[in-house]
Amino acid sequence: MLFRVLSKKEFRKFVGLLLADTEVIAPKQIGVSTDGKPIHQYLPVQAFGEIDLEYETTEYPAKTYFLPYRENLSICSFDEDDWTREIHYRLQPRVLLGLHACDINALLKLDKVLAGDRYPSPYYISRRRNTFIIGIDHDPCEGGFCQSVGADVVTHGFDLYLTDLGDRYFIAINSDRGFNALKLVAAKEPTKRDNNDYLKVRSRIASQFEPLEMHNLPNLLDIEFESDVWKRWSEKCMSCGSCSMVCPTCYCYGTTERISMNNEQGAKIKQLYSCNFLDFAAVAGGHNFRADRETRLKYRYYHQHRGFMEAYEEPLCVGCYRCGRACLAGINPPDIIRDLQTEHQE
Repeated sequence: MLFRVLSKKEFRKFVGLLLADTEVIAPKQIGVSTDGKPIHQYLPVQAFGEIDLEYETTEYPAKTYFLPYRENLSICSFDEDDWTREIHYRLQPRVLLGLHACDINALLKLDKVLAGDRYPSPYYISRRRNTFIIGIDHDPCEGGFCQSVGADVVTHGFDLYLTDLGDRYFIAINSDRGFNALKLVAAKEPTKRDNNDYLKVRSRIASQFEPLEMHNLPNLLDIEFESDVWKRWSEKCMSCGSCSMVCPTCYCYGTTERISMNNEQGAKIKQLYSCNFLDFAAVAGGHNFRADRETRLKYRYYHQHRGFMEAYEEPLCVGCYRCGRACLAGINPPDIIRDLQTEHQE
């Protein structure tokens, strides 16, 4: 890994150069919550002043720019006995600025599924390859447990990664295009002082996390498969799917085909879905493999912390706690995991 140091004045100049000829998406405050906390989203920006790199978290993850909620996979036009099909991939470069480690780690997990050898998605891959990612370190967000799932640090999956040292940024470089981009400004080799300051900041950030005990969780889930914990929590669940919509790693989807009334045009449409929806496992003949809320809630957690672990040797969850913040019923991973761990303790 190569490292450079950039003054904040030079970084502002760097972002200005990116804004001049590239679409830049960055954390932007869009409002204030009822308890007075700022609300941020990853949105296109036109000026450096719109960007807030000191944000705590965003309501929706960066995933939305790689797996949109709804998209046309193809559009067909019919003309008598002939037909044509149009398929569009993203080719226009863009910059995604200010991603936290958990969101970058989430993209790396999606890469395993959507950019792997077995079932690669050209739609996802085209967006991923044409996006220049600049991440940034941050203090732990409220409720976040990314350290407990190993998602609080990131070593790849980005082009540049910033750590705020006060008057300057310590920058990790992870790609040729990141290295070449920094040539546009006065980036310097880090000194011993820069290295020490960086390590102090990282140590301070790491010390602020509240650990969540995750030891032996896959085996615990298997042992507690019939636990009453699932029933108790499912009684609160409204099967609304909010947790899946804000999750940076959920990728379940459905497809539909639509034909125009005059039979001249059709489209195949992909739409993100949720395993908490009542009809998620519905099949022909009126059968439903997951008709009750308890089963649907349980299998979402099994996929996150058991199934994905078995397939890729790491949990799918990155500990961002967006699902806990979005759930109107107060359902969240830390509380469920603690309940499973303490169910049989006296």
